[in-house]
Amino acid sequence: MLAPEVPMSHSVAGEPPSAGRRAVPLTTAVYSAAEWDLLTGLPGRVLVAAAAPAPGDPPRGVAAGLAGLDAVAAGRASDSDLVRAVVAAIYARHDGTAAPADRLTDPVDLLAACRAAVRLLRQRADPADSAAYRQWVQSVAARVRRATAGAPAGMAATPADLRFLDRLGGALDLG
Repeated sequence: MLAPEVPMSHSVAGEPPSAGRRAVPLTTAVYSAAEWDLLTGLPGRVLVAAAAPAPGDPPRGVAAGLAGLDAVAAGRASDSDLVRAVVAAIYARHDGTAAPADRLTDPVDLLAACRAAVRLLRQRADPADSAAYRQWVQSVAARVRRATAGAPAGMAATPADLRFLDRLGGALDLG
């Protein structure tokens, strides 16, 4: 006689499930490999693009990259099964694959990828998961842009930062 299946006590992100959270998200089964790659690759692409200096600006520095990594990791505490599953997949990825560097920072390509993710999420994701994912991706960019090297806390964003965040928010259908 086989033992009955016992639900996992932790989410795929390694965090204990809180009240109302499923122990095992069902999100990954809904997406093809290419679709899942889009969803798991987009936060990193946004981080890299947000950390790239605008033409004529100095490099953003290590603090910006660290702020972006922290923002990605913050998704582990999300109420969204989708966001937690994406973060777990990002940290579990060991294949070393990445998009070519020019694709990582090309704003036209990045915004097209964001729009593709929005279309995919509209078709397949729970509306709450879709909103949480899109807001989380936007928060990665916002935290990177706020962490400009030497910028004091609460410093106003530059016009280039505001344009980037506005275009990204539009592509993510956030407003």
